[in-house]
Amino acid sequence: MSDSMPAQEGPVPEPEPAPDPAAPAPLGVPRVPTGKAEVDALLERLADADHLAADGHLEVYEDVHRGLRDALTALDRRPHDPSHNHRS
Repeated sequence: MSDSMPAQEGPVPEPEPAPDPAAPAPLGVPRVPTGKAEVDALLERLADADHLAADGHLEVYEDVHRGLRDALTALDRRPHDPSHNHRS
C-alpha cells in the first residue's frame, strides 16, 4: 500500500443503474373531470398508458377513442327536446 492512496474502508457502494428510456413512465398530464361519468371514466382509462411500454399505448388510446366516439354518437341519437329549440 502506498502513502498516496488511502486504504478503502467498508464496502464499495454500487453505482445506481441508468434509467431505462424505454421503461414506462407517467406523463404527468392532469385529467380534469368533465362531470359526465361515462366520459370521466374514459379519461381515467388514459392513466393505464402510464404503466405500459410505448407499444401498449395504442390499445389504450384506441379504446378511449372508441368510447368517446360512442358517447358523442349517443348524443345525436337522443330525441330532441323541443324546449331547447334555439331558433328565433
